[in-house]
Amino acid sequence: MDISDKNLISKKQLLEKYSISYGALYRWKRKGLIPEDWFIKKSTVTGQETFFPKDLITERVELILEKKEDVLLDELAEKISGEEENNAKIVIETVFGKKVFYLKDIKNINLVDTNGVTKKIEIRGE
Repeated sequence: MDISDKNLISKKQLLEKYSISYGALYRWKRKGLIPEDWFIKKSTVTGQETFFPKDLITERVELILEKKEDVLLDELAEKISGEEENNAKIVIETVFGKKVFYLKDIKNINLVDTNGVTKKIEIRGE
């Protein structure tokens, strides 16, 4: 990975970090616990590999692992998808991929032009 990929984690690293199986990861994807657009395919020296937005996927996997003993995966998927649908969000697409930010999680937005002039954007509650 190059420097532009520093916020990504490989599928292999993710599976090792949390001691989860390939099957569990894809079951969570099928149930809607992990969004399809978080699965980022990239060419590497060893072929094509799957990567994830590190902060998003680690937070989600930790939530799933924490809740899976107390709540059915289908119920958790329903809750997560309902929360995602009911939250206003900003979707930013770049040459490096797409990133979703929920307004409730954003502290500040600053636009900096080519002259270094910063303009702060205020976020109003829903």
